[in-house]
Amino acid sequence: MDGTQTQAHRIPFNRVACLGRERDYLADAVASGRIGGGGPYSARVRATLERALGVPLALPTTSCSDALEMASVLLGIGPGDEVVVPSFAFVTVAGAFALRGARIVFADVRPDTLCLDEERLAERIGPRTRAVVALHYGGVACEMDAVLGLAARHGLAVVEDLAHGPFASYRGRPLGSFGALACLSFHETKNFSCGEGGALLVNDPALARRAEIVHEKGTDRTRFLAGAVDKYSWRDLGGSYGLSDLQAAFLLGQLEQRETVRDRRARLWRRYDAGLAAWAEAHGVARPAVPAHSGPPDHLYFLVMPSAADRDGLIEHLGRRGILAVFHYVPLHLSEMGRRYGGRPGDCPQAERAGARLLRLPFFTTLSDAEQDEVIDAVTDYVPRPAGSGRCGAD
Repeated sequence: MDGTQTQAHRIPFNRVACLGRERDYLADAVASGRIGGGGPYSARVRATLERALGVPLALPTTSCSDALEMASVLLGIGPGDEVVVPSFAFVTVAGAFALRGARIVFADVRPDTLCLDEERLAERIGPRTRAVVALHYGGVACEMDAVLGLAARHGLAVVEDLAHGPFASYRGRPLGSFGALACLSFHETKNFSCGEGGALLVNDPALARRAEIVHEKGTDRTRFLAGAVDKYSWRDLGGSYGLSDLQAAFLLGQLEQRETVRDRRARLWRRYDAGLAAWAEAHGVARPAVPAHSGPPDHLYFLVMPSAADRDGLIEHLGRRGILAVFHYVPLHLSEMGRRYGGRPGDCPQAERAGARLLRLPFFTTLSDAEQDEVIDAVTDYVPRPAGSGRCGAD
């Protein structure tokens, strides 16, 4: 569910706002006449991401989905290859590789963080496996030491899906700097937005030059603009993946406020967690778990209810109060397409549990204390059926 607000919802699931110089940069981009891809604001976004995340190459894209498709092309994924993806994920995590002819293998998630379960990952790896996608759910880090170690032993590429977590960290190191490739999202529901947008982070130097060609529709236009060649031509597979400079201008204004965004969202997350702790404990509702070695970006706040009926009941209860709460993913292995790749009920029990019982509360940078207090009051007025209690993963 995408969190679309209706007139009945006074407190939306998400609200995009200008946080800094977005309007100034948009006006400047229009005045310059350079609003296509590869313009000066795109270059500034690229430099900002490279510097802040400590990665050698960041290529702004039109979406995280496009970044994933670029990853599939760069890794040479094709028919007969297998790619392991978490089942509790957005569809393009699988679709980007399926488009290249790969067979998708669904892996379960951890019961606490809802990230890829590193302890069950080995059983999904076979002789045809080429890559593993590590999705950092909510920006909380997968256990990257274990994932990377297993991938190295089997000669696999790791692609980080960092759609939820720019500027998050794992053991003090920025997420997005671990895998050969990493993908970001700047969709309107994310911490930093330009409506639709993303980025591909390239950490493997062997992929860097080709990544720029794939990003530029399969041409060496980047080298042409740098004066390295006197003309550019079709060199490889590619697509129109570049972010327009209008979008990049808005995004730059957002990224420049990343410390303010981080501090505000951390405060909102803590207020939810403190305000809902006693109610959740009393009614067997699981809250997010964040390991001490994970530095999250506070992208979302979710609750895992005792049952699917209670999840739906709380969403309806909040809706009657004018508050929009939403569920999240339908497990990929249970979807129509997932079944074509052999997905069956029971394959990924933790993903199925989350898919049936998880809901996300309104969470955006400009959520006011008064609005948040109203959400907390409304949630704690709801009485689920008795069950176990604790953090996410405790039934």
